Amino acid sequence: MVKVAVLGASGGIGQPLSLLLKQNHSVTSLALYDIVNTPGVAADLSHINTPAVVTGYLPANNGLEQAVTGAHVIVIPAGLPRKPGMTRDDLFKKNADIVRGLATAIAQFAPQAFILIISNPVNSTVPIVAEVLKQRGVFDPKRLFGVTTLDIVRASTFTAQISGAFSSDVTVPVIGGHSGVTIIPLLSKITPKYEFNHDQIVALTKRIQFGGDEVVKAKDGAGSATLSMAHAGARFANAILDATVKGVDGIVTPAYVYLGAFNGANELKATVGGLDYFSSNVELGPNGINKIQKLELSAYEQELLQAAIPELQKSIAKGVTFVEEASKL
Repeated sequence: MVKVAVLGASGGIGQPLSLLLKQNHSVTSLALYDIVNTPGVAADLSHINTPAVVTGYLPANNGLEQAVTGAHVIVIPAGLPRKPGMTRDDLFKKNADIVRGLATAIAQFAPQAFILIISNPVNSTVPIVAEVLKQRGVFDPKRLFGVTTLDIVRASTFTAQISGAFSSDVTVPVIGGHSGVTIIPLLSKITPKYEFNHDQIVALTKRIQFGGDEVVKAKDGAGSATLSMAHAGARFANAILDATVKGVDGIVTPAYVYLGAFNGANELKATVGGLDYFSSNVELGPNGINKIQKLELSAYEQELLQAAIPELQKSIAKGVTFVEEASKL
């Protein structure tokens, strides 16, 4: 049995994400959890003729425990969306406690699961989950991921509009973090190869970094990126399932991860100012992260990295401190 749990499954990201995961034939059990509406979402999805048996859980009757127990992959889009004028960092106080509560349940009932964090601000929520797991002695850095795939999706789309390539054929590595200036698109590593001029690089970099603002503004207060984020979340979850269930070799994708003791982590940590968390290309294997690839940056990308490091330091420290202070209460 391959069980996938979606925590926050009734929301704007959670519903389309659950729909996309229902279409993955590797999934035999799809468990949906949220504070409202999950039985209805589950009933709706259960009519789709793919293998996954769908169940919906609410907080009552130990719903969270039932949702995560036995899960192979847990995807967490739970939390409040951004509103106009709100940065991902503004979401911290709103979403940090939600994520901490979910992480506590995972530590108790599903410590071996692969955990995929979508809840913003990812730069802080991933450290929150890690600290909760550390406190309970079940932290495995190879199995915890901050999903930054939307930045890669946007980079492919935006660059293709200039290069003329099919966006689905374009790959642009994006490293750093998952908000504003911490997002570092490596346009020098785009494939198929394309030479942008400096002005194009600067404009594309800014658009990729703040692409989420386009959606927030266009929705005029009605939410943030949901459909594109659901696509990106499912794409990353499917990559994890391919590597860990199907045994597909050679899958490489950017993700925001803890720079623990696995291949390439120490080398990367030394080049990013000693940060404990950073998004870079990771090679996946049956146990999660096999290897972190080294960075090769242009001069402009080095400048972007130097601007990102202090912002990431603050975000990481905020997440760690939040768990430390909460544990004293």
